[in-house]
Amino acid sequence: MNDTSPHEVTRILKAWNSGDHGALDRLFPLVYDELRGLAAGHLRRERAGHTLQPTALVHEAYLRLAPRDSVSIADRSQFMAVAAQAIRRVLVDHGRSKGRVKRGGDRLRVTMTGGVAREAELDLDILDLDRALERLGVENEMDQKVVELKFFGGLTDQEAAAVLECSQRTLRRRWVFARAWLYRELNPDGQQA
Repeated sequence: MNDTSPHEVTRILKAWNSGDHGALDRLFPLVYDELRGLAAGHLRRERAGHTLQPTALVHEAYLRLAPRDSVSIADRSQFMAVAAQAIRRVLVDHGRSKGRVKRGGDRLRVTMTGGVAREAELDLDILDLDRALERLGVENEMDQKVVELKFFGGLTDQEAAAVLECSQRTLRRRWVFARAWLYRELNPDGQQA
């Protein structure tokens, strides 16, 4: 984030929650660099030659956030959680549009390093990851949210724990479980980490 204080972000979010439709326009420049860095990180994990650029990903996520008048967002961490969901949806939708190319040859792929399993790196189709996250959410919604917050949202343990209203220890335990679960679900060889 720019040199803007968290209090300024919170003040703008309160205005947005109160129905000030221009508040998101004031917030966007304050969190743009952070969102763009997050987007660039996701796109670096993709295959070479992908067509989605970090700026386009951030702008599309912003457009998806703009009409969310009914969502109450109290602080920066909660905003980043909502932004993480928007980024995930943009990546999945982009992957779906690319999946229409003959038999998925140009589908959006991401690499999960150090996240799914400590020593493993998985080259994943974003649609496979999305389907796995949906299945994980059916089993345990909190585990799904942990992955969204940490992988798609780039939140720290402290920030994600605050959003989920749990201890950092619980968050880390759920993160370890979710990574192992996803590794098992998505490992093409079917081997345990």
